[in-house]
Amino acid sequence: MDNEKVELKEATAEIHLKAANGMPILLLNVLGIVLSIVLFVWGIFLLDDGPSVLGGSLMGLAIFYWVLPVWILFAGLKVVHPNEALVMTLFGKYVGTLKGAGFYFVNPFMVAAPVPKSAGQEAAGLKDGDSDPVVGAAKTAAAGALPKKRLSLKTMALSNNKQKVNDKLGNPIIISIVVIWHIKDTAKAMFDVDNFMDYLSIQSDSALRNIVRLYPYDATDDEDANEKSLRGSSLEVSAKLAEEIQSKVDVAGIEVLEAKITHLAYAPEIAAAMLQRQQASAIVDARQLIVEGAVGMVEMAIEKLNEQSIVDLDEERKAAMVSNLMVVLCGNRDAQPVVNSGSLY
Repeated sequence: MDNEKVELKEATAEIHLKAANGMPILLLNVLGIVLSIVLFVWGIFLLDDGPSVLGGSLMGLAIFYWVLPVWILFAGLKVVHPNEALVMTLFGKYVGTLKGAGFYFVNPFMVAAPVPKSAGQEAAGLKDGDSDPVVGAAKTAAAGALPKKRLSLKTMALSNNKQKVNDKLGNPIIISIVVIWHIKDTAKAMFDVDNFMDYLSIQSDSALRNIVRLYPYDATDDEDANEKSLRGSSLEVSAKLAEEIQSKVDVAGIEVLEAKITHLAYAPEIAAAMLQRQQASAIVDARQLIVEGAVGMVEMAIEKLNEQSIVDLDEERKAAMVSNLMVVLCGNRDAQPVVNSGSLY
């Protein structure tokens, strides 16, 4: 069983295919076409003078070249653009991946494995050059759409639909992410999974649910001030999310560069209640700050009065002054003073 696993792994490991320069083959093939035309015309002239075995042979040789060798040679010519790859198979067996921009000549009987379409493309009836809702890359025909047998090695973005997920506290939230990725192993991407784009999309959704349930939406309690949250610890959450997705898509030959949260909000059914909770928490914090400041100002006022001996206040008068100052400093509205024009007492 172990041997079978090793053999399967070796069969799907990427092999860099070495190919010859295709320009000399192209020139030789064009030269062969010109020579075959010359031989065909020469054979016609020989036959015009009368029956000629040589003339018929020349014409037969020219026709044979047009029918078979010329097309076989043309079939072996491959063009690879930057950040593209051709995954080549020979009679159903993977033989290597043709990488690197250039013009190559390979075994004419090799064929490039077709790149699977994503479920989003098939559902929308899109062609290879149209917008892909899963990959999120708009490739129009005017911009030069890639043929369906060319595997893109470019860095791409996956942006799935928003999801409703429960956080650590069980609160339903609406969240979405964007995953930046590219193909690292072309053989695994083509042969180890049915559709690497759909596979990445599904695993991203699964990883998102696994990570979100480990964090609360927001840490608001004093004892949880150091607790990580989805809103306050976005960098840590993104790093764990990318790590989780990478562990699941290694089998597909995909490398995840980063994963970031693009949308984060409470679900509509609890959004109003959570907003009131946040507002109440903000009001309590503001009141606490105001009271602390007012107490400090009252204490400073009493100390200054005592130090400079401006007036001697007994405990009852101090309590009255403290009460008045706290009302003035902590009130929501401007104080309306009442002026006492008589004696102090």
